[in-house]
Amino acid sequence: MSTSSSTTTPVSVASSSSAGAAGGSVIDVSSLVSQLVQATEAPQQTLINNQTNAVTTEISAVGTLKSALSTFQTSLSALNTPVAFNSETANSSDQTVFTATASSGAVNGSFSVGITSLASAQQILSKAFAGGSSATVGTGTLSVSLGGSSFTLAVNSADNSVAGIAAAINSAQDNPGISAAVIQGTDGAHLLLTSNLTGKANTIQLTETDGGGGLAALTYGTGNLGNYSLNSSAADASFSVAGVDYTSASNTVSDALSGVTLDLLGTTPADTPATLTVASDTATIVGNVQTFVTAYNTLQTSLQSLGSYDAASGTADPLMDNPLLTGIQSQIQSAVYSLVGSSNYNSLASVGITSNADGSLSLNSTTLSNALTSNFSAVSNLFSGASGVATQLNTQIASDLSSGGSIDTASTTLVTQENNLTAQTNQLNTQMSALSASLTEQYSALNALLSSLQSTSSYLTQAFASLPLVQGTPTA
Repeated sequence: MSTSSSTTTPVSVASSSSAGAAGGSVIDVSSLVSQLVQATEAPQQTLINNQTNAVTTEISAVGTLKSALSTFQTSLSALNTPVAFNSETANSSDQTVFTATASSGAVNGSFSVGITSLASAQQILSKAFAGGSSATVGTGTLSVSLGGSSFTLAVNSADNSVAGIAAAINSAQDNPGISAAVIQGTDGAHLLLTSNLTGKANTIQLTETDGGGGLAALTYGTGNLGNYSLNSSAADASFSVAGVDYTSASNTVSDALSGVTLDLLGTTPADTPATLTVASDTATIVGNVQTFVTAYNTLQTSLQSLGSYDAASGTADPLMDNPLLTGIQSQIQSAVYSLVGSSNYNSLASVGITSNADGSLSLNSTTLSNALTSNFSAVSNLFSGASGVATQLNTQIASDLSSGGSIDTASTTLVTQENNLTAQTNQLNTQMSALSASLTEQYSALNALLSSLQSTSSYLTQAFASLPLVQGTPTA
């Protein structure tokens, strides 16, 4: 039985019943007990309610703080380790002959790239079959291989035509990469076989086991080249990087230069190689730093909204002067304004990140780009070194957010306080129920006594009224 009001009204004890004068109830026990209990309970419950509201508000504020720190920590992942700065670009001076991409581990520099020939896939065209695509070739077993892989076709009367054999090759589950097509010419149907794999090792061969029957017209291989004409040879790419010759079965080459993948598209003149330039990807890093600055400013807005004071309204935010908030703010500012290393780029301000009057940060992208170009390793160390700004921030926030950390400890304490206040409310309700029962018993007894006395008084009044009038003796 709880109430949030501390205002009491005058206690009314008289019964509203008209039977009171005739010996009925003198006191309105129910109303009197209710008012007395409310007067006792209200101040205590109001105090508990106020404390509960304050704790609940603080729990919500700590949750907001936790969320804000977690979101900010996400922005640090692109800056808090040296690997995060291993972002490279690879550019070709002639993208008609090759393009390139760079990954972590690529070495910065310029490299000449000369391309003599591209890798190609073999394509062979059979002699004509005069009957067209439905012409019967033969039955038996046809073995087809590409490089070191092969598969076998059992050709029967259902698929012994040129079109049937082409379809069987294409649908074979263990086909390593040969596509078959039927080309219709004026002289008849031709079977066109094309390798899907480039490189000189990936040649096509066909053998048969029908004892020299119709399938023999489709055989092809070393010493047996007469049944097909060669449309395209299986060949490796031939090129050089920095004057070092190299060959590749594929036109996509990732092992010629560490950390760089080349896509060969054409050939270069013999004496005029193209140029590959590998450099640090400063644009991506500048973007990551801008994301960090934006996230920091968002964090500061959140922290200020939790711990400031509005003089105009006279209201304080839920964590104003709270040691948890002020401690975290102090740690963050210490990291942001720290000096790292001994180079010219040992502070955020030195790379173009400056503070504003409201505590937010601003980034001068040009200053940062120039710093990256001038001394890339120093800028990397400023953010990602063992004492780097991003490294410090990530370590601190991870500690604050960890189980048993400052935020977890504060949350646990507040929840305990909230539970204790709930227990106090329950205890007060129990006490007020007991008080109500006790007062009801007492005032019911009093009411019975008063009712009895009222009845006796009424009887005596009537008795005295019925006595004969005693006349006094007149005096002379």
